[in-house]
Amino acid sequence: MIRIVISFLTLLICYSCKEPKNEKSIPVIEKEQEPKIENLRYDLQYIMGKFDPRHHPDFIKIDLKYSDRDGRYMHKEAYASFIKMYQAALDDGIKLQIKSAARNFDYQKGIWERKWTGQTKLSDGTNINTLPTSVKKAMKILEYSSMPGTSRHHWGTDIDLNSFSNDWFAQGEGLVLYNWLLENAYQFGYGQPYTAKDEDRPAGYNEEKWHWSYLPIAKGLTQLANDQFDNNMIKGFDGSETAITLDVKSNYILGIDTKCK
Repeated sequence: MIRIVISFLTLLICYSCKEPKNEKSIPVIEKEQEPKIENLRYDLQYIMGKFDPRHHPDFIKIDLKYSDRDGRYMHKEAYASFIKMYQAALDDGIKLQIKSAARNFDYQKGIWERKWTGQTKLSDGTNINTLPTSVKKAMKILEYSSMPGTSRHHWGTDIDLNSFSNDWFAQGEGLVLYNWLLENAYQFGYGQPYTAKDEDRPAGYNEEKWHWSYLPIAKGLTQLANDQFDNNMIKGFDGSETAITLDVKSNYILGIDTKCK
């Protein structure tokens, strides 16, 4: 009797170890069914540039072929699309060159504070130290430079191309390049957030013909900023106390061309 029981148990164990016939195995969860990790990275810390692009998994170093110097980074998806746009422009005899890309909070703080102290001259020659109030100083710098924590360059989606002068884009080679971008950039997901001010864009930074944004990602980040960002979060640098008075969120972060929203 004992032998019969042992034999039965042995057969039962062996049978349970085999995959049943005509039955499917337990399905494996595919990667696309898991939460998309990139969506988890897009939070207020990301919006404010509180990370190092060199070590962020969504960022990639820009090949020197496309940039004016080594060591620049941008979002991988924005970069892949830029490469396609670069080649299309080159086929038409136009060479795009990235002159600025991802800038995190600390990088932007350096730019801002050098202007705030007068160490860096403003483009129109204004002596920042002659302006009577902190608000006036901030408004002057905000004509072309963002407060740390509020720049689209934090996101890795935005790049500056070829020149930082609107005059350069108004004639000759610059005009040809700018017209090409106006006609073709949207095919690659890029738009110009800082167009000339008008009734649709009455506030914000001055026109920047060199600044182009990868909208498939940037639009979502703009919406995130609209929903969760607050002027009280702008701090940690000289002059940050002016952010609330100037309503930097509404007038600068969201003060972009309507096609980029």
